[in-house]
Amino acid sequence: MKLSEVLIKPIVTEKSNKLTDARRTYAFRVSRKANKLEVKKAVEDFYGVNVIDVNTIVVPGKRKNRFTKAGFISGQKSAYKKAYVTVAEGETIDLYGTV
Repeated sequence: MKLSEVLIKPIVTEKSNKLTDARRTYAFRVSRKANKLEVKKAVEDFYGVNVIDVNTIVVPGKRKNRFTKAGFISGQKSAYKKAYVTVAEGETIDLYGTV
């Protein structure tokens, strides 16, 4: 798998910001086929940091229902894979860039 296909996007939420401040851990949405070694190499290459640890989780899809004029519509959101990446002491990843 190409390294450009591994990382999809960073996850920026209140929980991920707290993890970044407390433990230097960043959250990324990654490809379902990617393993921990590929995620580690991709983050090190793209952001230029040393990765200490990678934890992955597959977030299951959720059933969604809504009632519209056309009637009751039900569907399902797709499952995705999330990776929590811990970087070395004193290193950071600039997710916001020049916003």
